[in-house]
Amino acid sequence: MNRHESLRVTSRIVRASALYDLFVTLPFATPWTAGWLLDHLHQLHLQLGLPGATPPAFDPLHLFFVSLFGTIVTLWAVLRVWRPEPLFGAVDTAGRAAFSLWMAQALWMGQTYLLAGMLVLELAWFFVQGGAILWWRNQNSHEHARLAEAT
Repeated sequence: MNRHESLRVTSRIVRASALYDLFVTLPFATPWTAGWLLDHLHQLHLQLGLPGATPPAFDPLHLFFVSLFGTIVTLWAVLRVWRPEPLFGAVDTAGRAAFSLWMAQALWMGQTYLLAGMLVLELAWFFVQGGAILWWRNQNSHEHARLAEAT
């Protein structure tokens, strides 16, 4: 596969990852939608009888911070949809590693097992996108080596 094709495939994966993030985080981007979603997650936890602490009720200050982070992640996702560059994918993959660590830590501390589903999806995107970035990088380093040998 040539350099252009490997960039196209990698960009598609970065964009798909961004679209997933956009879908998941957009509801957290305002205090009203975040409150609604968190209430529904609370109810889902109860209905499924999941282990771990039931998600708590959030007061306005909590919703402010949830919405602050939801807004930033939503904007980051929009940037990657608009410009699905390997560098942005690499930075996002590092962020997914951190998010996965925080989710695992929250699970370890006894929080709702709803996080387990989120963690599985986060790790899946970490490996898919991270693998694509490494593959693209490997394709480019081989291309540069071939060009250097030819000159």
